[in-house]
Amino acid sequence: MKGLTVRIDRDLCVGFGDCIDLAPEVFDFDEDGVAFIKEAVDCDQIDQETFLEACSACPVDAITVLNAGGEQLAP
Repeated sequence: MKGLTVRIDRDLCVGFGDCIDLAPEVFDFDEDGVAFIKEAVDCDQIDQETFLEACSACPVDAITVLNAGGEQLAP
């Protein structure tokens, strides 16, 4: 996960929770029911493939992931 830029579009997220189901150590809901990335995420403990799968699972494509070169990896 190091070297990745992750953005969650709060206007698009409708709280399906697919990202949380697949990567609960990374994502959670805030008080408005919108997904966010937890602050205390240990990037070395997270499988990048699982993380990208969780980001790509969003049915409304609210999560965008870019690598260090700016290439979009998800959705």
